[in-house]
Formats: sequence, C-alpha cells, structure tokens
Amino acid sequence: MSQTSPGVGRVETRFHTLDGPFRLQRGGVLPEVTLAYEQYGEISPGADNVILVFHALTGSQHAAGWNPSVPGLSVEWTDECQLGWWDGFIGPGKAIDTNKFAVICVNYLGGCYGSTGPSSIDPTTGERYASRFPSITLTDIVDSQMRLLDELGIDKLHAVIGGSVGGMMCVVAATRYPDRMKKVMPIAAGLRTSSLQVIHNFEQMFAIISDPEFKGGDYYGGPGPELGLAHARMIGHKTFVSLEAMRRRARDEVIQHEDLGGYQVGHPLESYMLHQGQKFVRRFDANTYLRVMEVWQRFDLEAEVGGPIPELLSRCRDQDWLVFTIDTDVCFYPDEQEDMVDTLRDADVPVRWFTVHSDKGHDSFLIEPWLYEALMRDMLGEPERSP
Repeated sequence: MSQTSPGVGRVETRFHTLDGPFRLQRGGVLPEVTLAYEQYGEISPGADNVILVFHALTGSQHAAGWNPSVPGLSVEWTDECQLGWWDGFIGPGKAIDTNKFAVICVNYLGGCYGSTGPSSIDPTTGERYASRFPSITLTDIVDSQMRLLDELGIDKLHAVIGGSVGGMMCVVAATRYPDRMKKVMPIAAGLRTSSLQVIHNFEQMFAIISDPEFKGGDYYGGPGPELGLAHARMIGHKTFVSLEAMRRRARDEVIQHEDLGGYQVGHPLESYMLHQGQKFVRRFDANTYLRVMEVWQRFDLEAEVGGPIPELLSRCRDQDWLVFTIDTDVCFYPDEQEDMVDTLRDADVPVRWFTVHSDKGHDSFLIEPWLYEALMRDMLGEPERSP
C-alpha cells in the first residue's frame, strides 16, 4: 500500500477539548470531553461550505487520506486504519469534492481513537474510566459534535452524511438541529433499531461480558477480553459482508491458527471469520464496543429528540434528503429505508430515494464509491455562499 493515497494526501488528527463539563441525557456528567477529528478541504470565510460526516460503528475520525499514526491511543493504529475509511469518496474531484467543501469527521464520544471514552483518563481520579464511564446515547454523540462545531465557529452545515449507525446520527442531527443543515444523506440506515439488530447486538455484547477477562470492564493493564471481542466481531461481520463476498475473500486458504480448545479450523470460511475477529481486537477497545453497541441498541428517536417521529421529521421540511438503500443489505434491510422514505414523504420533507445494486452487502457504502458518486455529487451541488 502506498503511503500517500491519491486525493487529500497525508493528514493529521486534531484534538479539541470542549469548554466546560458535558451533561449526558441519562443523567451523567463528564467533567472534560476531548474530541478527535480530521478536516479535509478549507473552510470558507463565511463557514458555509462545511459537510459533517458521521462514521459507522467501529470507524474513526480518519475518513480520507493517509494518516500513519495517532498519538496517545490505548489501541493499535494498525495498517488497515492508516488509509481513510472513505478515501474513495472524499477528495479533490471526488463525490465529496474538497475543492468545494470542507469535510469534518469526528471520532464518537465514547470512542477509542482519541475522543474521550472508557479507555481515557478520568481527570478527577487520574485513572482510566473503565467500568465507570457513563452510559451515553446516540443523541449525546451528536450533541458533542455540535458543540465542537460551535467552538470552531461553524453555525450551519451544508450537509450531514453517514452510513449505517452514522446514518441514524444524520436523522438525529436533522431533527434535533433542523435549522443548522441544508442537506441530509443517510446511507443504509433506519429510523429505529430493528428486532433482528437487537438480537445481533445482544449476542455481541454477551460475547464480550461473558469473557472471564472482561472483569466487569476493569481489564486495563491485563490481557483483556480478546476472545469475547473477537467473537463479537465475527457475529457482527456476517451482517456487514454478503455471503458471496465472504466466499470470494476466503478463497481456498486455511490460515494456521492455534488449536481452539480441541477444534481445529479446517474450512476457508472458518479461517476467514477467525482472522476477522483476531485482527479486530488489535485496533479496538472492548469497552468502547459495548458503549457504541448500547447506543445503537437503546436508540429511541422519539425519546432522545422528543416527540412523535412524524412530528420530528416535519421539522425537516426546509431540508433536502437523499436516502440510499443497498439491495443485498442484511444489516439494515431495504424495508427500513422504505419506511424512512414513506415517513419523510408523509411529513412533506423533500426526499429522493435510490437503491444501489451490489453483491457486497452492507459494506458496499464503504468500498464502492462509483455506485454513489453521481447522485451524491448532484445532491451536494455547490456551496451556498453567504452574502
């Protein structure tokens, strides 16, 4: 892999500590919150060309370009972290054109890539938060990013864009801050957590908390729940990648692994899934995984933003929406976007809906920019310059 990707080139993560404590929806207070973020493209003098990108469940602030390291992390910034996860979408002349727009992507509150999370130091004790890190909501994450924008002097956004759980954050941002954004682009997302997602999410959380090395979340300084986290990743991975894509990736190879308690890996798909789980534990924190999974698991738009969904979406009538569906998605099924679009139309919100035909499943929105580029470019248009 080249150490300079085409497009925005080499970038660095920035860090911003919010002014004052941060109060959480469920009653907790964080005395200090630092958010890690990256910016691509220049903010215009009127700060009217900014696009906020929400990353997916286990993503990071590093959406584009080449970033060889991020200082101070408690997890490894592995090779697969170094090229921006949306590098095919963001850059000069790309779908999100940094010749026109300034793009900001922020690591979530509760994250492990530089934002305040369970592996961060609690300034009141001098020790890692660990099990004492409070419960957060999806709306807390959105609110923290809006505070960051306030402190950066950005009042309005040209657009918010996000895939998967990041798409749900688009919905929260659009309904909670309807006057702060013009265009809303959720990709492969939904208005609520489906029953199947609840089951899959619970399986993953249970895999982590049942690992003896989890120790209630106070595992820092020890080996940590590596088996549980790897197991959780395997459960989630099968909803992100289509079976056909898995078969192609697995090929006919069986990577030699240690004996699994008497069972020897012997099938390429077994080997592939085990490899996905084992490499994930190097780059992600189990407590963060639990927190962001809980954010998704407990998501309730009506409770978090306040009011019935049709009423909340009616606040968005002055926005333009583009909703993407992936026809082979088994994480956020196409009927979830159909429900979103129907509800938006009932609320008289201008919305376009496009179905992407792909054999890649949910992951299509990460790896196939050519299927989205034309519509995204048309939707984003030109920055509306302030007079």
